[in-house]
Amino acid sequence: MDTVVSPAVVWIEDGRIERVEERTVIPSELPSDCAAIDGRGMLLIPGMIDVHIHGANGFDMMDGTEDSVQQVSRACADSGCTSFLATSVSSTIEDLLDMVRSVKRVVGQERGASIAGIHLEGPYLNVKRKGMQNEKYLRHPDLEEMKSIFAEAGGLIKMVTIAPELPGATELIAYLREKEVVIAVAHSDATYEEAKMAFAQGASHVTHCFNGMRPIHHRDPGLVVAAFEEEHVSLQAIVDHVHLHPAVVRLMYRLKGAHGMVLITDALQAMGLGDGSYSFGGHDVRVVDGVARLADGTLASSTVTMNKALRYSVDLGIPITDAVRMAATTPADILGLSNSGRIAPGCRADLVLLNERYDVQWTMINGKLN
Repeated sequence: MDTVVSPAVVWIEDGRIERVEERTVIPSELPSDCAAIDGRGMLLIPGMIDVHIHGANGFDMMDGTEDSVQQVSRACADSGCTSFLATSVSSTIEDLLDMVRSVKRVVGQERGASIAGIHLEGPYLNVKRKGMQNEKYLRHPDLEEMKSIFAEAGGLIKMVTIAPELPGATELIAYLREKEVVIAVAHSDATYEEAKMAFAQGASHVTHCFNGMRPIHHRDPGLVVAAFEEEHVSLQAIVDHVHLHPAVVRLMYRLKGAHGMVLITDALQAMGLGDGSYSFGGHDVRVVDGVARLADGTLASSTVTMNKALRYSVDLGIPITDAVRMAATTPADILGLSNSGRIAPGCRADLVLLNERYDVQWTMINGKLN
């Protein structure tokens, strides 16, 4: 039982799930020293894991402050996310290292969701498919620069998004593979052939699939079709009714299944605040009706939360068990978090209770209500 629990009794001790019994419970059966939490017939799921989030509640983790990281941690927990990758945007090396240092100081002291690591989105991205990434910070892969980032971050770097067609990408992929980092591709103009080569060399993930990459053409299939063909390659999906058409979400699900697709927010600091003006990645961003755009109309990340992405996925026809797997179990598997993302004996007691509208009733992290 690693996805949805109802009805069941989940026994927790010392922050771990001790056992799971598929039955209802009678209060008199409980030991006198046991604290009971009544789920009131609602939905209990494993804590969700967001592998791609930039900010929330008015705070951007590129600020380089501990408070910004803590605010995102708190916002994640409030929306049913119990672990996340602190995600950068393309910037100067100095700003990136400041972000890395601020994350390092918070790890182990989180006020909400746990930091599972860092996701570097750039700066080795293709200007032609830059999306909202700031062109003045984009550059070709620089192995020595990446080594300096790892020297500062240690083992915190868990995912790196690059454009594999750029000069120097082959050497960078080899280095990242040696470091056992998830190598993702996006903001890329890679051809089908170039993408196939990158996947053969060790890339295994596609960041915000379909967004920031060469589109599919029947004589020029590009990296998306290459990713569809490779069983080991998983895809991120921003399911917010904006970044992907419902039919495309269903197509991704049919081709990859819940084991090959992960829900993300890709949220900027507007998550939790809503409409207004923001600064993100060196750009002025305007959020109107929950949609973030640059002045030229380019989409600039999202404002969706993980619980809403889960609800929207179910609304599109994806079974709840698979939607939960995409939000929790699959990202845990991709990151090698064998004791997270599932409700099973021995796993961390990271749990979320949702009502029928998928509103978060409470979030439990490591056995403690947050």
